[in-house]
Amino acid sequence: MEGSLTARDRVGIQDFVLLDAYTSETAFMDNLRKRFNENLIYTYIGTLLVSVNPYKELGIYTKKQMDIYMGVNFFELPPHIFALADNVYRTMISETNNHFILISGESGAGKTEASKKVLQFYAVCCPSTRLLDNVRDRLLLSNPVLEAFGNAKTLKNDNSSRFGKYMDIQFDHQGAAVGGHVLSYLLEKSRVVHQNHGERNFHIFYQLVEGGEDELLRWLGLERNCQNYRFLIQGECAKVSSINDKSDWKTVQKALTIIEFSEKDIEHLFAILASVLHLGNVQFGASALGYATLNNSAEVHWLSKLLGIPSNMLREGLTHRKIEAKAEEVLSPFTAEHAKYARDALAKAIYGRTFSWLVNKINESLANKDSTRKTVIGLLDIYGFEVFDVNSFEQFCINFCNEKLQQLFIQLTLKSEQEEYEMEGIEWEPVPYFNNKIICDLVEEKHRGIISILDEECLRPGEATDFTFLEKLEEKMCGHPHFVTHKLADQKTRKTLERGDFRLLHYAGEVTYSAAGFLDKNNDLLYRNIKEVMRQSKNSIIQHCFHAIEPDGKKRPETVATQFKSSLSGLTEILMTKEPWYVRCLKPNHCKQPDRFDDVMVRHQVKYLGLMEHLRVRRAGFAYRRRYEVFLKRYKALCPDTWPHWKGTPAEGVQRLIKHLGYKPDEYKIGRTKIFIRHPRTLFATEDAFEICKHELATKIETCWRGLQARKERERRAWAVKVIKKFIKGFMNRNQPVSMDNSEYLAFVRQSYLTRLKDNLPKSVLDKTTWLTPPPIMQEASVFLRKLHTRLLVRKYVRGISSQQKVQVKLFYLSFIVIKENYPQSICQPFADTRISKNINIKVLQQICPEGIKYSVPVIKYDRNGFRPRFRQLIFTQAAAYLVEEAKIKQRVNYSSLKGVSVSNLSDNFLILHVSCDDTKQKGDLVLQCSYLFEALTKLCVVTKNHSLIKVVQGSVRFDIQPGKEGFVDFKSSSEAMVYRAKNGHLMVVGPHNAIVNSRDKS
Repeated sequence: MEGSLTARDRVGIQDFVLLDAYTSETAFMDNLRKRFNENLIYTYIGTLLVSVNPYKELGIYTKKQMDIYMGVNFFELPPHIFALADNVYRTMISETNNHFILISGESGAGKTEASKKVLQFYAVCCPSTRLLDNVRDRLLLSNPVLEAFGNAKTLKNDNSSRFGKYMDIQFDHQGAAVGGHVLSYLLEKSRVVHQNHGERNFHIFYQLVEGGEDELLRWLGLERNCQNYRFLIQGECAKVSSINDKSDWKTVQKALTIIEFSEKDIEHLFAILASVLHLGNVQFGASALGYATLNNSAEVHWLSKLLGIPSNMLREGLTHRKIEAKAEEVLSPFTAEHAKYARDALAKAIYGRTFSWLVNKINESLANKDSTRKTVIGLLDIYGFEVFDVNSFEQFCINFCNEKLQQLFIQLTLKSEQEEYEMEGIEWEPVPYFNNKIICDLVEEKHRGIISILDEECLRPGEATDFTFLEKLEEKMCGHPHFVTHKLADQKTRKTLERGDFRLLHYAGEVTYSAAGFLDKNNDLLYRNIKEVMRQSKNSIIQHCFHAIEPDGKKRPETVATQFKSSLSGLTEILMTKEPWYVRCLKPNHCKQPDRFDDVMVRHQVKYLGLMEHLRVRRAGFAYRRRYEVFLKRYKALCPDTWPHWKGTPAEGVQRLIKHLGYKPDEYKIGRTKIFIRHPRTLFATEDAFEICKHELATKIETCWRGLQARKERERRAWAVKVIKKFIKGFMNRNQPVSMDNSEYLAFVRQSYLTRLKDNLPKSVLDKTTWLTPPPIMQEASVFLRKLHTRLLVRKYVRGISSQQKVQVKLFYLSFIVIKENYPQSICQPFADTRISKNINIKVLQQICPEGIKYSVPVIKYDRNGFRPRFRQLIFTQAAAYLVEEAKIKQRVNYSSLKGVSVSNLSDNFLILHVSCDDTKQKGDLVLQCSYLFEALTKLCVVTKNHSLIKVVQGSVRFDIQPGKEGFVDFKSSSEAMVYRAKNGHLMVVGPHNAIVNSRDKS
C-alpha cells in the first residue's frame, strides 16, 4: 500500500485513514472520486472495505486475480474484495475463531455481487476433494435459488434483494468448506400482491412463465404471457432488458437438482408458484346484499387442482370468515373489498411460508453431519438504509435494522481498537462519537418504543386505525429530540409534513414515514378458516407450511415488527460472538451508468453508512500502524545503520531508523510488535524520502552492475582467446601421440564424433550407408560400436516379430542362400503354402492327401515334343512332386528320383526338373514356367531337405524327353520376353537379364 502513496495526487490514497484532513467530508469525497475515475473501485478505512459499483466489467475477478491475492499480507496489494476475503480466511485458520463479513449499502450498490465474489473466492482457495466440491457447489448454487425467490427489480436495482440474508460457511481444521447455514430476515411479502410503477414481482414468477417448458405450463394451467396475470403487471415492466428470465430459469432448475430437491418437492414448489398467479386472477363481485361472490370459476378449478383442495372449500374460504358467537362458530360472508384483502393475505402467506420452507430445505442440503468443532465465516448481506419519496412499514423495519447494526458496528470497532492498543501496551485515548442508542430505544424500548405502541394498537379491542396509532405516538413521544409529526412540529417544519406522517431523525439523517398501512402490515392477519382450508391440501409443502399444531386465533401470533425485532436481537447475539469485517457498498449514480459519479448521491450514502464516523474512530489515535518487520523491510534504506542488512531485532532497527529520520515524540508510539504513527503527513514524508532514496539507490546499483558486467565481459574475452589458441595448437598436433598440447582437442574430437553418431545411428540392419565416417582417432572404436549396434538392432528386431514372421525370415534367408543374391527385388511378398485360388480337385486330394500336401502352385508345362504350353498344377507332398491336370495326375516324381533343378540366369521364371529315367515307361524331365519361382524352389528345398538341388545355367540346358531321347532349352537375354520353338527344334526362352549366382559360389 505504501508504494502507491507516490501517485496519491492522481489516484488518491488507498486507505482513508491516511487522509490528513480526516474529519473533512470534502476531502473524503475527493479521494473517493479520484479513485473511481481511475477505475479503482475499492478503498480501505483500516480493515473496512469501501466498494463503489462501477456498472461495467473491469476484469478484476479472474482466477489469476484470486491467485495473486491468495495468502498475501492484507496491505501488501491494492484494496480488493479478494484481499479482505483472504485475510478473514487466513485469520480464521491461524486463530481458530469465528468471523463475519457485514456487507451493507443501498439497493443497487453491489451487495449481492460482493457476497458472490467472496463465495467464489472461497470455492477456489479452499482444499478440494470430491465430497468438498459437492458442498462448494451447493453453497454457490444456493445463491441463484434464493435470488430467484427473494430478489426483484426495483426502481433502484434490477436485482434487488428483498430480504436480509445471513449465511454461515463452516470450515474444518484444514480450512476446507464442509457445510453452511442460511438465516433470512423480513421478506417483502407485500411485493407478491403489489408492485410500484417500474418494479416487478419476485424473479421466479417471470422465470416460470417465460422459461417453463410447454408441457409444464399446460400442467400448471399457465400461459406464456405475463400480461395475463394481475400479480405480474402492476409495475408495468414485466420484461427487462438486463434480465434473461429463460436463462435464469435453467440455472434455477439445475441448482434445485444439485441442492438435492426431490422431483416431488420441485413439482409441488412449481404448483405453489402457479397457484399464487391463479389466486391473483380471482375476481370478486357483489351480491344484492353486498356480499362477495366469485366471478371466475376457472381460476378456482386450477387452485383446487394445484393445491389438492376441494373447490367448494376454497370458495367458502375465499368468501367467508368464521366468527365465534357465544359457544358456537358461524360463517360470516365477506364484502367484495374484504374478500380481496383476504385473497391478498392468503397469497402473501403462501409465498412467505414457502420461502421459509425453501430456506430450511437449503439448510438441510448444506448441513454438516460431522460433529467435530468447526470454525465459521458468516456473510451478512443486509438491506441498506432506505429513503424513498414515500416510506412505509418496510422502510421503517429496514432502517431500524440499520440503526441496530450501526450501534453494533461502532461498539465492535471501538472494542477492536481498544484491544489492539492494550495488546501493544499503548494508552487508550477515549474517542468521541455519536451513540445512536437513543434512536434504537425510541424504536424498540419496552412499553414506550414505537414497536410497543404499534403492537398495542394492533391488539387492543375497538376500532384501531393508522390515525389512532399516530395519535398514540404523539402522546407518548412528545418532546423526543429524534421524533416529530405534523402536530408536534414548529411552523417551518410543519410545511414539510403531511398529517398522516411522522419523522425520525436517524443517525444517517431524517426519514419521513407515512403511517398509512402500518397496522395492516404489522398484523399480517390470515383468517383462521383460511388456514383450516390450507391444511386440507395434498401438496406436501403447503401441509408443512400450514401444519395442524399452528396456534389458532384464540392466541394472537406475534406481530411482524415484534418478530423482526426478535430476529435482530438473535442476529446481534450471533455477531457479537464473532470477529467483524465490513464491506460498505456505494452506488455512484441513479442511472446505473458507468464512469458517472454523482457527488450529492454518494455524499448521502457516505453519511448514512457511517463512513465518516468509522474513520473518526479509526483515526482517533494513530493513522498508521505496521509490524516492525514490515516497516523496517520497506524503509531500512533511509538509514545507513540499517542498510543493507540490520543484524539486531526488528524493534531496535525501527527505533534506530526513526531516530535517524527525526520523528518527534508526539508523532509516534512504539508498541510491543508494531510502530504507531499518529499523522499521515509523517508517513507521507517518509514515503517521499524513500522514493528519492530509491532512485539514488537504483543509480548506484546500476553503476555497480554495469561495472560488474564490463569486468565479466573482459574476463570472458580473455578466456575465449586462451581456448581458441589451445584449440589451434591441438589441431596442428592432432596426428601426434597424446600429449599436453593435443589432449583437450582430441577429447573434443571424440566427444563431437560420439555426439553426432548418437543422433545419426542407422535404424535398420540393412542400412549400410548412414554410419558416420570416423576421424582417425576413433577408427577402432567405430568398428566395435558398429558391430555392437548391428547386434542390438538384430536382437531388437527378433524380439519384436511374431512366430509367423520368424518363419518367413527363415524362408527368405534360405532363398537367399540357395538361389539369389539380390533377393529383395526378386521376392516381393511373404511366402505362402498355396497359390492355387480354386480348391484342388477332390479326386486328386483323395489320392495324395495321405502323403501330406506341403505346397501347391499353378504352372505352365511345356510338352516334351513340340513344346506346347499346358496349364497344370504343381503339388509338393512329403514324398513326391505331382503334376496335375484338373482331376487327373499327369506325373508323379519321387524325390528319390529327382536328380536336380535347372534355372537360367534370366528373369524368365523357367525351371527344369531332371528325373532319373531308368525305366523306359517313366516319363522324362519336366519343363515348367512358374510365376512364384523363388518361392516354389525354396519350398522344394525345404521339403526334400536338399539345398544343393538348384543349378543356375547360362546359354542352354539339356533335358531328357524320355530314356534315350534328349531335348534342349536355349536362354537368350533381351528386353522383351518370348517363348517359342526355334528352327533347330530347341525351346527358345528370351527374357531380361538378372544377376543369379550359384549357391555354391555364394557359400
